[in-house]
Amino acid sequence: MLTTLVRPTAGTARIMGTDVTNRNEVIRHIGYLPDKLPLFEELTAREQLGYLAALNDIPRAVATERAEAYLERFDLVEKADHRIGTYSKGMRQKLGIIQTLLKEPPVLLLDEPTSGLDPRAARTVKDIIAELADGDTTIFLTTHILSVVDELADTVGVIHNGRLVTEGPIERLKRRAESGDERTLEEVFLSVTADHASEWERTETDVSDAAEP
Repeated sequence: MLTTLVRPTAGTARIMGTDVTNRNEVIRHIGYLPDKLPLFEELTAREQLGYLAALNDIPRAVATERAEAYLERFDLVEKADHRIGTYSKGMRQKLGIIQTLLKEPPVLLLDEPTSGLDPRAARTVKDIIAELADGDTTIFLTTHILSVVDELADTVGVIHNGRLVTEGPIERLKRRAESGDERTLEEVFLSVTADHASEWERTETDVSDAAEP
């Protein structure tokens, strides 16, 4: 819903003061890295980035400077004039991240940004996220890799069976890990989701029992 790809059925959400139902305005403020990257196989990396820059009305000189800086940072300069169809999964992921960052949006929505990356490239992504978060960029990051959460997040939300089962500062989960029976964030996560799974199962059982004649 925050990416404007799904229309809300109820409630309100705003990005930079704009309701998410105002798609044309919202997409001006966001950069979105989806699981399935929108890349044109027949284009080269530089052509893809140039096309995205034109769509977002980024001046050519500015776009070129940004693109080259990111291509160098992700070690893609030598492959930048090769067709995307020849790229590995990791190279495609790097390019997807670059095009998400190209317009320097104030809000980033990143779905598993380190997926498919080697350790060096993953480190680059985490460094960039930390740099942007230290500035004026708001970042929504979804990931199953709890070490990434531990390193980068200041606020955490855990979704289980479609429900937000816990939300708050990362330090709260860390304190629970240090003071409780759970010793790691992974154990805290498993405990939280197990508690709510049991609650959900009890509710389902109650509904089923009530429905029996």
